[in-house]
Amino acid sequence: MIECVPNTSEGKDLSFLDRAADALTASGCSVLDRHIDPDHHRSVLTYVGEEGALFAGALALVRLAVARIDLRVHQGVHPRIGAVDVLPFVPMHGASIADCVRLARRVGEAIAERFSIPVFLYGAAATRAARRDLAAVRRGQFEGLAEKLTDPEWTPDYGPQCPHPTAGAVAVGARGVLVAYNVLLETNELEIARRVARALRASDGGLPGVRAMGFPIGSRRRVQVSMNLTDPSRVGLATAFERVVAEAAKFGVRVAESEIVGLVPRAASEGATAERLQLARPLEDAVLENHGVTP
Repeated sequence: MIECVPNTSEGKDLSFLDRAADALTASGCSVLDRHIDPDHHRSVLTYVGEEGALFAGALALVRLAVARIDLRVHQGVHPRIGAVDVLPFVPMHGASIADCVRLARRVGEAIAERFSIPVFLYGAAATRAARRDLAAVRRGQFEGLAEKLTDPEWTPDYGPQCPHPTAGAVAVGARGVLVAYNVLLETNELEIARRVARALRASDGGLPGVRAMGFPIGSRRRVQVSMNLTDPSRVGLATAFERVVAEAAKFGVRVAESEIVGLVPRAASEGATAERLQLARPLEDAVLENHGVTP
């Protein structure tokens, strides 16, 4: 079994999420979770299946996104290069990272051929060292994509050397389990969120395996520390949350709430409760193993 967690650049139209989930189910995938965010203008689906179903599901999702999303008029706080921005495959029980790499390359080639969308392979599927990091692939976003593709270093792995006019490009990859986790602060000062994020980031000497950014959340008049915990067995939800609380307190700011995007392995939830993390939903609902999936 393999997990896929595509991020699409539509965070306001619930009907899109419903249609996407229906298309994945019709392809033989099991949809476990869905998340939509109007400020990020982004949705995240979590689904699992065998290789054939995941291949069909990925193409069905891209087909729907190309028909419904126009990045020329898209605005959200989260970086993005494509209508289907990122399409990662993650090994679950019975699968290996090599299986996910093979599937990512097969899917990437098919997306390019069928939809004329440039595809970058990232993570364990990357063909160049500079493309292992998703942030590097997304640098410049959709608006800078045409210029980026003129650089020989950024020739796509598959597809044309120009963006799709409305759907941009897509990053298709293979990676291990990670946790996407957001903490909302009781302030509208973006610089505070950015400084808290900097204190958490592994690249700036923070917590191991943590990537973090600060975003404005206009609908709430608040700011958010948005994190990826790439080594959740070492730094889980409780550790990340407490570090945000401590760093925000240095500016006299409290935490308003937090949210998990998608699902997490049980190991990442050790020592945490919904009350402690100030979650809006039961923590048990976000644990992969409680959906019958073993990382």
